Amino acid sequence: MKTLRRHTLGDLLRRTAARTPARPAVVHGDVSWTYAEFDRVCNRLAHGLAALGLRRGDRLALLSRNSHQFVAIRFAVARLGAVLVPVNFMLTVEEVAYVLGHSGARLLCVEDEFAPVARDAVTGTAVETVICLGGEASEAPAGWIPFDEVSSADDQEPVVDLDTGDLAQIIYTSGTESRPKGAMLTHDAIIWQYVSCIIDAEIGADDVLLHALPLYHCAQLDVFLGPGVYVGARNVIVTHAQPAVILPMIARHQVTSFFAPPTVWIALLRSPLFDQTDLSSLRKGYYGAAIMPVEVLGELGRRLPNVRFWNLYGQTEIAPLATVLKPEDQIRKAGSAGHPTLNVETRVVDDAGHPVVPGAIGEIVHRSPHLLQGYYEDPGRTATAFEGEWFHSGDLATVDDEGYITVVDRKKDMIKTGGENVASREVEETIYGVESVSEVAVVGVPHPYWIEAVVAVVVRRADQTLTEAEVIAHCQAHLAGFKVPKRVVFLDALPKNPSGKVLKRELRLSLGPESEV
Repeated sequence: MKTLRRHTLGDLLRRTAARTPARPAVVHGDVSWTYAEFDRVCNRLAHGLAALGLRRGDRLALLSRNSHQFVAIRFAVARLGAVLVPVNFMLTVEEVAYVLGHSGARLLCVEDEFAPVARDAVTGTAVETVICLGGEASEAPAGWIPFDEVSSADDQEPVVDLDTGDLAQIIYTSGTESRPKGAMLTHDAIIWQYVSCIIDAEIGADDVLLHALPLYHCAQLDVFLGPGVYVGARNVIVTHAQPAVILPMIARHQVTSFFAPPTVWIALLRSPLFDQTDLSSLRKGYYGAAIMPVEVLGELGRRLPNVRFWNLYGQTEIAPLATVLKPEDQIRKAGSAGHPTLNVETRVVDDAGHPVVPGAIGEIVHRSPHLLQGYYEDPGRTATAFEGEWFHSGDLATVDDEGYITVVDRKKDMIKTGGENVASREVEETIYGVESVSEVAVVGVPHPYWIEAVVAVVVRRADQTLTEAEVIAHCQAHLAGFKVPKRVVFLDALPKNPSGKVLKRELRLSLGPESEV
């Protein structure tokens, strides 16, 4: 009887394949699968992984860039009731070893490029089998199994006793002052989130989605790829999120839907290819993972007038979509994260847990079937996160009299200078008003008098000149004195992770403390 009502990620793919077997499903390089072919590929791979000993509840770690293999592994693992552990391919050996060891992964699938890291990282962990993606048998390190040898000839779906409440994946959040946390997400949490994405982000069967941001991150994996498979859309996979890759692929595949964080949208706008590429097929544009500067949003509207934009806000722990700012509100509520999505209840609360009045700053908290079960093997941080029967996001925001939420900052990014709080986002928005600025990040650094000093790190537009005095003068004209940067540093590029988020921690460390009083 349980199978009659079950709806896991594996069931989701089977139902889409039965409904639209001939529709294109996955395109990556020279590989192209219909939904019927995709379904059979995942079945054969699931049988092959089972033959290697992967069972319900076992962890399989995946260290790879985007590929058709990544997508197949995602659904094959789900069909076995095993748990996917996507690993950030930018991590060091020690960081990868921590994820493998902490998660208890028994199998590791690794792209050739990252074989040296994986070889050292598996030492002392529970990993028993390593599968090498993309290589021939002669190229795989001794003892490793080439991916092409894993699949079975059996293309029937494996029979496994599964439940919608089973754990589907553990995604490790970025560590700040401590080790990263493993967010545990079940099949039903992820699929409830897919429903919210399909409704509020208007993901449809006729979409051609370009997946350029890393699939190890839940934004690309679960806000776009998963919902795209659910509705039967066409999913174009690319390996690198670079303008020279993205722009030609939009034209080549007549892409209609594209997601990127603000830093990637900015890179596209600044690319000489932007005005040389036919982008007329593009109809839906999404941004998230970081706050979009209002000036950049305006430029996108002018240069892509036929594209409707959505701001998607959330975090790993809520699978990850929480709120949506829809196209009709992009100008009227520019800078806002919008309203809670379909299956999410969100509040902005003070330290006592009471909703704040409009305009006051508080913490964003959520209730939702999207939410994680907890942090893997970390009951202390789980209890803290769920204090008061709400999930505490760690993000600070205001809410207006229409219920629109505007993210002010991460708690850790709020700058406390001379007894006053400065939201780095407000200073960044002001500096984006300088025409010569391409990108900016504002951070607080230790100061002997102010405790923290506001410092702006600026990337100039190509062939533009800009001085520290000009940036400071602009801020003095638009901001209270305590919000004006004490120093402006110019760099050729801001440090970012593969998801496009600016690494402010790296900036703080590289800048060092201020010495002047």
